[in-house]
Amino acid sequence: MSTESRKITVSGLAVEVVRKPIKNLHLGVYPPQGRVRVAAPLAVDDEAVRQAVVGKLGWIKRQQAKFQAQPRQSERRMVSGESHYFLGQRYRLRVHETSGTALHIALRGKACMDLFVRPETTVERREQVIQDFYRAELKRLVPELLEKWQPKLGVEVRAWGIKRMKTKWGTCNIEAQRIWLNLELAKKPVQCLEYILVHELAHLHERHHNDRFISLLNQHLPQWSQLRELLNNSYLAEERW
Repeated sequence: MSTESRKITVSGLAVEVVRKPIKNLHLGVYPPQGRVRVAAPLAVDDEAVRQAVVGKLGWIKRQQAKFQAQPRQSERRMVSGESHYFLGQRYRLRVHETSGTALHIALRGKACMDLFVRPETTVERREQVIQDFYRAELKRLVPELLEKWQPKLGVEVRAWGIKRMKTKWGTCNIEAQRIWLNLELAKKPVQCLEYILVHELAHLHERHHNDRFISLLNQHLPQWSQLRELLNNSYLAEERW
């Protein structure tokens, strides 16, 4: 799919405009800072984009204010005493330096996350150990959820994966029948992971977020809007990537 990206300013707002071979214009405001992005059909000019943004200025400001009000984790230093999150639960990190064991994470009840590293392990490598733990746990959880939801929705994915994404909790390539899930979901309550998975599976029936798509969510996951709110109101990471 060919795309074209550029930046424009509308009423003092920086707006990223991405033109794609799509039918409808989509406007989004994304965490953590409230970045504004418009996906527009190739034939839509800048003036039409400006008018669309101006018409949504009140909503954009409210979304940005909501993101600014959300609690944020400070930049992680990967040292004992820090708070880290897993499946919506807050854990206190305890770092154990040892030369006799492989780098790994162990959870102690619902309070402590033990990180075992070698004395010379860098901050970046410590962070990678935690990210690897998150990835492995999501890969453990997702097959069970797929087994539950694919028959209910009458669809089946050919492939799925986990990756870090800045602006989306999940994506669905309808032609390839492939789903990607954001690694950050490992930090959120498992119900949020389930909501995003159902959301992406529903796209195999309907590409757009239209009435038919909403009807599918209402039918199969009636509490989806509450789960979306829970996800959007949970802690935001301090992004550096």
